[in-house]
Amino acid sequence: MQIAGFFSLCLVAASAMGTDVQGSATPVQKVIEMLQGMLEKGKKEKHEEQLQFASYKQWCDDTTVEKQTAIKTANQQLEMLQADIQKFQTDAETLTEEIAKLDEDVSVWSGDQKAATKVRETEKADYQTTHQDYTESIDALAMAMNVLSQQTHDRRQAEAALTQVKSVNFIPAESKRIIDVFLAQDPDAGLSVAAPEANAYEFQSQGIIDMLQKLKDKFQDERTTLEKEEVSSHHAYSMLMQDLQAQSASAEDARGAKATTKSKKLQGAADAKSDLQDTTSTRDDDSKYLGDMTSTCELKASDFESRQSLRADEIVALEKAVEILSSGSVSGAAEKHLPSLLQVRSRHTSFAQLRTATSGQDPNQMRVAAYLNDQAQRLGSRVLSALAVRASEDPFKKVKKLIKDLITKLLEEANEEAEHKGWCDTELGTNEQTRKEKTVAVETLHAEIDEINASIAKLTHSITELTTQVADLDAAVAESTKLREAEKSKNAETVTDAQEAQTAVAQAVMVLKEFYAKAAESTSLLQQPEVFDSPAQGMQSESTGVIGMLEVIQSDFARLEAETKASEDQGQKEFDGFMSDSAVDKAQKSKDIEHKTEKKQNEEQTVQEKTSDLEATQKELDAALAYYEKLKPSCVDAGVSYEDRVARRKEEIASLQEALKILTGEDIALLSESVNMQQ
Repeated sequence: MQIAGFFSLCLVAASAMGTDVQGSATPVQKVIEMLQGMLEKGKKEKHEEQLQFASYKQWCDDTTVEKQTAIKTANQQLEMLQADIQKFQTDAETLTEEIAKLDEDVSVWSGDQKAATKVRETEKADYQTTHQDYTESIDALAMAMNVLSQQTHDRRQAEAALTQVKSVNFIPAESKRIIDVFLAQDPDAGLSVAAPEANAYEFQSQGIIDMLQKLKDKFQDERTTLEKEEVSSHHAYSMLMQDLQAQSASAEDARGAKATTKSKKLQGAADAKSDLQDTTSTRDDDSKYLGDMTSTCELKASDFESRQSLRADEIVALEKAVEILSSGSVSGAAEKHLPSLLQVRSRHTSFAQLRTATSGQDPNQMRVAAYLNDQAQRLGSRVLSALAVRASEDPFKKVKKLIKDLITKLLEEANEEAEHKGWCDTELGTNEQTRKEKTVAVETLHAEIDEINASIAKLTHSITELTTQVADLDAAVAESTKLREAEKSKNAETVTDAQEAQTAVAQAVMVLKEFYAKAAESTSLLQQPEVFDSPAQGMQSESTGVIGMLEVIQSDFARLEAETKASEDQGQKEFDGFMSDSAVDKAQKSKDIEHKTEKKQNEEQTVQEKTSDLEATQKELDAALAYYEKLKPSCVDAGVSYEDRVARRKEEIASLQEALKILTGEDIALLSESVNMQQ
């Protein structure tokens, strides 16, 4: 039966070769011819299947390595993205805590400012009230002293003035008691009758006036102390407010910077999560693709082995069949076109999926000149040296005037330099702050631009890879479509050939059956001439085996038709699955390309904006550096420090004052005090 099954494959091959049934040839002869044609075709197709499967297996191996590499790379990227997300979130949480601490500090400092301001307002109100009381007390005392000191005053005036003094808050109780005693005295007591009343009253008032004067002096001193305390309190308040405001401003700046950094961290986490989702989706698609492809490749390999084994058996069977049918005892008729008898499985292309950053004159004059010269040498002062020469030449009057002029000039220079020093300190401080801020800003912008450029490069690489993968996927779809169409066409041809072969075999069987039926009834065959020992029966006995073989061939053609149709249905199903998976994979990759392209465009726009900010900030930094170089000659590179110049100038002034003392013998303590105060 196995040999008979292969006979049917031979008949299909013969039919495909276009053999026409000729009336003069017997069916068996045609079967032999078809078997020989099918033998050659079977060997050829066996070799073609080997070449086709070798190419397919190479594709399976290459795609497996490619997908495994892509999955491994994706897993590494996922680990990095998860670590990045965790770091971004941890940094954001830390920044949130730091911002909350800064907000708390600012709130505390703001409360301190309000409390200090409230206390200061209370102190100022108390000061104004107390100061006003002292002023009114001093005015009342002055008025009472003035009234009591006048020779023309009368008793009533004095009583009114002293009564006002008694109402002053700060008058001690003992002083009030003395005033009451004074007012209660009889102005005529202890005086002669002829004595003038006014003079007697004035005599009695002197003690009160002295007491009032002491109180006035005391109140003035206390008011002065109060004013000094007010100045000191106001200064302390100003310093406190300045310190609190500076701390608050610094905290606000720090909070703004941290808030910006936090926003960047959160954005980084969001971007990383988006990349994580995209990468996970792509990896899962690749994993599914690899699994499906591996199963398909294994199935195809198994099919190939089976087909090769079947091909080998088929060839052996065909050779054996030819040997049998070529024997002298076999004859018959066969149709011109007879395809191979059996095709266990249709060859069809497997459908795989592809998916894939400084003399003789007056002795005093000589002493002055010598003193100035010594001081000039000790201090290295050209001013004193020049003055020593002038002192040894000029008269005393001119020398005195020159010394005084020099002291005045030095004092003016000291004032000017002090003002210049203050200006320099202010300008240098402001400039240093500006340079620091702009330097930090430039460095930050550089770092941000570098980071974004790295991200752009990574996105560009990813987009290129995805684009290549989409192109490869399109190519695979086109190739699979081409193979499917070829396979479909071949299957259709096989079905047609099988159907035609069944018809041809049926006709051959009918011919043989009809012939031998008639032969059995023929009388001539039943006659027994004397020459022959038995009746002529023809090849009726052999026809039974041939007809049976042809009937088996006919059933094999029917099975071939059914299996080819089933193979076509399976091939179409695999092709449809491949096209569906490819469409999903292409849509996912296209979405990734669109998302990454949009992200790349946004980051390129951000780079342009930050580059513009960097250029502007760099210009501001360059301007600050240029201004610093302009300040250096007069504020930094003066050669001798400001403190040394002040000390030397002070010694020059002291030397000039000493020289003036030598010339005049006068006390110039007040001038020295004035000099010291100005320094």
